[in-house]
Amino acid sequence: MAYYDDYEYDYERYNFNKPKYESVADRKNKAEEYVKKMAAKGIVFNPVVIAGNKIAEKWWGLMWCKNLERYSDYANRLPRGKSYCKNGNVIDLKIEAGKIQALVMGTAKKPYILEIEIDPINEVKAVDISWQCSKKIHNVESLVKGEFPPEMEDLFFQEDGLFPSPKEIHFFCMCPDSAKMCKHVASVLYAVGAKLDDDPLLFFKLRGIDMNSLVAKAIDNRLENLLANAENITPRVYDDADVENLFGL
Repeated sequence: MAYYDDYEYDYERYNFNKPKYESVADRKNKAEEYVKKMAAKGIVFNPVVIAGNKIAEKWWGLMWCKNLERYSDYANRLPRGKSYCKNGNVIDLKIEAGKIQALVMGTAKKPYILEIEIDPINEVKAVDISWQCSKKIHNVESLVKGEFPPEMEDLFFQEDGLFPSPKEIHFFCMCPDSAKMCKHVASVLYAVGAKLDDDPLLFFKLRGIDMNSLVAKAIDNRLENLLANAENITPRVYDDADVENLFGL
């Protein structure tokens, strides 16, 4: 777990016996205190803070969460994970190409370390997606601005689209829960949805899509279309009568 090797982590302090009951407020306070303690040591985390009742408000975050919820594989653990996310238990979250790394405060004295890996997009599908996007320069411009063009929804949310399926998501959590997906992993997956609301381009980073290349292809495609249209313009030859009529002479 090299990601968290930069600060002292005492694995022996974990209590793998049946934990005592902790209220939501108790766990939230414990998380806040831990973040403050680490900040005093110069270690700054990136916590996920949910301001209202909804984890996500915009298309990117909503569709990320909707994608998770449409798979029966995750049905049992998602509700607890959503609650953990809303209550501020995800105290650190980092999104890189193909990888999500996080700390989640549970019932142990220290937060659990999590890593989630997302399989890279199939090369053939990536080329196809890139080509389809590049044909719609204005839509690509909207994506770069963090907006989402509704007409491109199927491209991303279809069954074989850009949102990952369960078989493409692999996770590890330090907690003792033997379930395929624990509530801590579920909370982090929901937290990604919240982050996509703030910065949709993180989705392309996570899925390994080079936005610079995508935009460049779109611009090249626009130039090709302009040149093709220019070549198809037939110049009009005006005679003297046309000129007189045109200018009212």
